[in-house]
Amino acid sequence: MAKRVAVIGAGVSGLSSIKCCLDEHLEPICFERSNDIGGLWKFTETSKDGMTRVYKSLVTNVCKEMSCYSDFPFQEDYPNFMNHEKFWNYLQEFAEHFDLLKYIQFKTTVCSVTKHPDFSETGQWDVVTETEGRQDTAVFDAVMVCTGHFLNPRLPLESFPGIHKFKGQILHSQEYKIPAGFQDKRVLVIGLGNTGGDIAVELSRTAAQVLLSTRTGTWVINRSSDGGYPLNMMVTRRHHNFIAQVLPSCILKWIQERHLNKRFDHANYGLNITKGKKPKKIVNDELPTCILCGTVTIKTSVKEFTETSAVFEDGTVEENIDVVIFSTGYTYSFPFFEEPLKTLCTKKIFLYKLVFPSNLEKTTLAMIGFISLTGSILAGTELQARWATRIFKGLCKIPPSQKLMAEAMKKEQLIERGLMKDPGADKIDYISYMDDLASFIGVKPNIPLLFIKDPRLAWEVFFGPCTPYQYRLMGPGKWDGARNAILTQWDRTLKPLKTRTIPGSFKPASMSHYLKAWGAPILLASLLLIYKSSIFLKLVPEKLQDRLSS
Repeated sequence: MAKRVAVIGAGVSGLSSIKCCLDEHLEPICFERSNDIGGLWKFTETSKDGMTRVYKSLVTNVCKEMSCYSDFPFQEDYPNFMNHEKFWNYLQEFAEHFDLLKYIQFKTTVCSVTKHPDFSETGQWDVVTETEGRQDTAVFDAVMVCTGHFLNPRLPLESFPGIHKFKGQILHSQEYKIPAGFQDKRVLVIGLGNTGGDIAVELSRTAAQVLLSTRTGTWVINRSSDGGYPLNMMVTRRHHNFIAQVLPSCILKWIQERHLNKRFDHANYGLNITKGKKPKKIVNDELPTCILCGTVTIKTSVKEFTETSAVFEDGTVEENIDVVIFSTGYTYSFPFFEEPLKTLCTKKIFLYKLVFPSNLEKTTLAMIGFISLTGSILAGTELQARWATRIFKGLCKIPPSQKLMAEAMKKEQLIERGLMKDPGADKIDYISYMDDLASFIGVKPNIPLLFIKDPRLAWEVFFGPCTPYQYRLMGPGKWDGARNAILTQWDRTLKPLKTRTIPGSFKPASMSHYLKAWGAPILLASLLLIYKSSIFLKLVPEKLQDRLSS
């Protein structure tokens, strides 16, 4: 009899979890509180239902080839970066292609997830759900939580003295949908992440003035690279990771900052990172131009509010503020869990590989999608789901809970003493994390073997973009179309651009491009390796000579 798995949420991670359950011959039942799939990607005019949804103008930050399900590429005529409607259409196509919709119970809220009385033996869970006022209880062999991390808006009003005296409009970015209603108003946006930057840029076209407040500053990157190709495809590559591991961090930082300042000097635009603050990046093609044109003004953090104005840390005052939009992020929430599981799951340090809670003696609960990567979240959640379902099936193992809890508590103490950085506070390197999970499943690409058996494919895997198809080349879940998907990924990238064919246009990412872009770093890395090797070779004879002499 197949094990029954409860999947909570039918968004990006929920859909992949349903499919992964089916791939492992498990029996999924997905509970979705709204009336459709897609989670935050399903646009609605309001947020009255309390669910976080995209704003109407949102465009994806990761290109289609880097942010697709690993065995279901986007159609070639889809744009590389798309609006929310096209991305939702892709999710719908995925669900229909793999016949996932029949496993979803819509308009169903999960009220509680508690351990079954014999959990220590069976690992089972009691799940209470509610549909149109009627409650139901069912027992499941495993649970996959796919509710995402955009649940509870973080609105830190207590950190802004005088905010309760402010007479203008106050809202969180979750409530923002369209620029209508902000015409000719002076708007202050607090928080410079991707959402804050997008809202500031869009409102700059209709508002009288937009002020954008940031405590830390940020690096601003484009969706396109210097050659016009999607930036994700040009930088998320295995050989880049290799070079980053070889080069000293100070040199790597200098190279990155030099490149980021090449387009525009961030210090001149008030965007440079505050000393002592963690560097971060946002994707925004228009913000520098808006600053240059004066429609967006960058400000430091807010010190206090008055009834109509904002006083900033640098002593400047902006009068007649009409609207304050807090783009200050979200907090995790798992209201259906009991303590201590409810609190523990909000601390990433207690989630083994950001998936499995460390305190459970049975690995039958997986948190899918609670990650922040330097690459595609969609691809990351899919690999998490593939790993989790194989653990549910008993095909993969993780260390015992006693060991995991001891390690997590030790790390927590080191963080509290300031002796260790909180690993959950920063974005995780995409390739490193994906390879880590892939090695557990047995699907990590074997590069040396590929160079022997299929040099053309190996070249694309190592020197080309690290697309999700790479994790379908071998091992469990192997997809016969993976090789072709990798070799044709640039065709699908260029197809939507070729609306006016120009004879003699060259192909992307040629050998000359690789040499121009990475010839110097590779040479430097080689010299460092040779230098280290020469020291080693010099020391070995000296040690041998000393031993012989003695």
